[in-house]
Amino acid sequence: MEFLNNSKNYSLNRNTYINLRWIAIIGQLIAINLTYFIFKFEFPIIKTNFIILIGTISNIYLLSFYSKNLLSNRAAFHFLSIDILQLSTLLYFTGGVLNPFVIFLIIPSVFASLSLEKKTNYFLILITLVSIIILTFFHEETLLPLPNKNSISEYFYFSIPLSLIIALCFLNFFAITFGQESSLRKNALDKTQQLIAKEHELVSLGGQAAAAAHSLATPLSTIKLITQELSKSFKGNIDVEKDMTLLIQQVERCNQILKKLTLNPDIDDEFIDSNFTLSNYIKEIIKSFENISQKKFFFQDNQDTNPLKFKRSVEIIYGLRNFIGNANKFSKEKIFITVNSDSEITEVIIEDDGNGFPKDILDKIGEPYIRSKDKNSSNKSGLGLGIFIGSTLLERNYARLICRNSITRNGAEVIIKWKNSDLKSL
Repeated sequence: MEFLNNSKNYSLNRNTYINLRWIAIIGQLIAINLTYFIFKFEFPIIKTNFIILIGTISNIYLLSFYSKNLLSNRAAFHFLSIDILQLSTLLYFTGGVLNPFVIFLIIPSVFASLSLEKKTNYFLILITLVSIIILTFFHEETLLPLPNKNSISEYFYFSIPLSLIIALCFLNFFAITFGQESSLRKNALDKTQQLIAKEHELVSLGGQAAAAAHSLATPLSTIKLITQELSKSFKGNIDVEKDMTLLIQQVERCNQILKKLTLNPDIDDEFIDSNFTLSNYIKEIIKSFENISQKKFFFQDNQDTNPLKFKRSVEIIYGLRNFIGNANKFSKEKIFITVNSDSEITEVIIEDDGNGFPKDILDKIGEPYIRSKDKNSSNKSGLGLGIFIGSTLLERNYARLICRNSITRNGAEVIIKWKNSDLKSL
């Protein structure tokens, strides 16, 4: 699937990354030279400034010679690895893990966790982990006013790298998890926007077809009338009569084609601009499924005591169609749809006689890209994208959704509720 493949293309914004690196380089330059020249602390100033220069050169290269706006996964890994190694070398000459700035060592991997692939993140975490361990046991002694390994308790000394490692794993775990969830949700929302844009195009096309049918009705009727009169005039002329009959048939066929191009051939053209109730819209959706499905639909609206008409909404219709389509897909034989309303609330209840929602994903219903581990349902289960799209579209139009397993039907049950005041505002 092209969409799923595209969702795996991870990248990093080049300009954002360059700006963050400049901030880090300037901070390093100020901290190193301030402590050496102003506070008179002694450490290898030439070596440390040379290390900062390496970081500066790599950033200039990234700014001047890397022309793409987004860093690929591989390029981002290389530059972030340089950042970790550059800072680790700087810390090696300035106190190792006892340097209070050692906390910055975990930033590159956490930063990458939000945008790059898992494999890349794990490699960056490994590089950071190895750097912390090396700095724990090896670093150049300096005259910085810092405690050293011999002057403090070993428990305290080794607690510093241990806390860094725990923070590294903890922050990266949550960054990777939330980053992937955010990426999947963004891609699913993009897919939703594409589908709705296409649906709006279809509605627009239907409107144009209806306008065309309305505009062409008069000339086609005139052509049909003239053809009938000519047919009477040439009565007895077999060749001409045959041609006239064919012409009348083709005019009628044009009328039928234009009628089919409208949103519904059984309803007048003003359907496009009419305000309908939920029951009307659901009946139309059910008709469209009955034409392609062998399953039975049971619709009930006798408790729809306060039916409200509202402006035609592609989002609501598409959202309802998704849930009714899911019920049709997963049911065994029957789908039950009920519309209820009173003075305050309007609700749609969609039930089926299938196996219901798998228990292991019941609390995740509404999230994109979820799969059940239940072997009995995996053969027909999807990625949860349809439910995500349906719920997103309906919730954006003030609906409140409840997805659960039906007690009475044994299958899945979806309850979609609106406040009447919200429906009126659509």
